[in-house]
Amino acid sequence: MLSKEELKNYKITFWNEFKTYMSKHRGNSGKRMNWLQYKTDLPDLYFRLETNKNSIRVCFDIQHKDKDIRSIVWEQMGELKQVLINEMEEEGIWNEHHFNEFLPDFCRIYWGKEGLNYLRENDRQAIFEFYEDKLVRFDRFYDTYKDILITLIK
Repeated sequence: MLSKEELKNYKITFWNEFKTYMSKHRGNSGKRMNWLQYKTDLPDLYFRLETNKNSIRVCFDIQHKDKDIRSIVWEQMGELKQVLINEMEEEGIWNEHHFNEFLPDFCRIYWGKEGLNYLRENDRQAIFEFYEDKLVRFDRFYDTYKDILITLIK
């Protein structure tokens, strides 16, 4: 079992290696990207990578404080659902009311894979490839449709 310090260092190394791995990709717009901090150009819309000891996820979170605006954005994502499914090549999980220890209610769409553990060296390549695939696909979708979401929120 790893100590807290060893675990912290392992996480830092893992994410730095992934950042290097992704440096070969530019965004759909042709710009250099910081894939670990994907910019949605909107407050309260986040694209996150989650990794734990049992699974990995790529998440698109709608966290607007105003539940009516959150609902409108969720509804618009529903209108774009088939386009997003086609781009991602899988439906993913759509949770209109997602909860975690930090937020009582927000909307989340995510794509995940079970059985991968970032602490296992043998899983690292599969994790990187999954993240790479989903990030590049989502970026193509988001670059095309983000103006619709920007109009709704601003």
